[in-house]
Amino acid sequence: MGRVQGKVAIVTGGAMGIGAATARLLAEEGASVVVADVAEAEGQALVADLATPGLFLRHDVSSEADWDELARTVTARFGRIDILVNNAAIQIPASIADVTYADYRRIQAVNADGAFLGCRMAVREMARSGGGAIVNVASVASHSGEAGGVAYSASKGAVRSLTKSVAVFCQNAENGIRCNSVHPGVTDTPMLRAMRADLGLEPQSPHAGDPRQVAYAVLYLASDEALLVNGAELLVDSARTVTPPPPKR
Repeated sequence: MGRVQGKVAIVTGGAMGIGAATARLLAEEGASVVVADVAEAEGQALVADLATPGLFLRHDVSSEADWDELARTVTARFGRIDILVNNAAIQIPASIADVTYADYRRIQAVNADGAFLGCRMAVREMARSGGGAIVNVASVASHSGEAGGVAYSASKGAVRSLTKSVAVFCQNAENGIRCNSVHPGVTDTPMLRAMRADLGLEPQSPHAGDPRQVAYAVLYLASDEALLVNGAELLVDSARTVTPPPPKR
C-alpha cells in the first residue's frame, strides 16, 4: 500500500476498462485520482467508489481546449499534477482495403493526437512542480500490426514513438519527468466486447487478460520505484509479440 501516496494522478478514458482498473489501483495506493472521460455516468459512479477522494471531469482528449481546461481545474483543486496516464482510445475495425478516411482520422484524433496533447500539457505542468510520470497506454499492435485494425495500429505506433521522443526531451531538459509506455495484449474491456459483438463473435474472448494486470504495470511506471525508467515500453501481452499466432490459411 502507499506506492503513490499523496500523488495527484489523471487517467484519461478512466471510466471503464483499463482506465477504470488503473484509477482504482492508483487510489488504493494513495493517489488522488482525476478520472477524465466522455462517459459521464460511468465516470461519476467510479469516482464515488474510489478508495481516496477523487474528481470526475468530462474530457475529450482530442480537444486542445479541453486539455487546457483540465490543467486549470486540476491544478486549482490539487495544486499540481504528478501522474498522467494517457489511456483513452477508440477502435473501429477495418483493414487498409476498406477503412474510410473519416474513421482513420477519428482514430488518430483520439488515440494519437490525444496522447500528444496530454504529453504536452503534462510536460508543461510537471516541469513547474519538479517532475512527474507520464504513462502512455499503447498496444502490442504497435509492434505486430493488426490486419483488421490498420488505423488503430498506426495510432498506437505513433504513441510508441511519441513516448520515446518525450522521454529524450525530458532527460535532456533535466526536468524530472519520465515518460514510458505500456503495451497490453488482448484485454477484457467494454471496447473489446463491443467490437467482438459487432463482428458476430462471443463478447468475451477466452484469450483476454484482466485489465487490473495492465493497471499494475501502469502503477509501477507511475511510482517512484521506476525513477530510473524513462523511454521504456512494457509489454503486458503474455508473450504474444514473442510467439505470434500462426497465419490463417
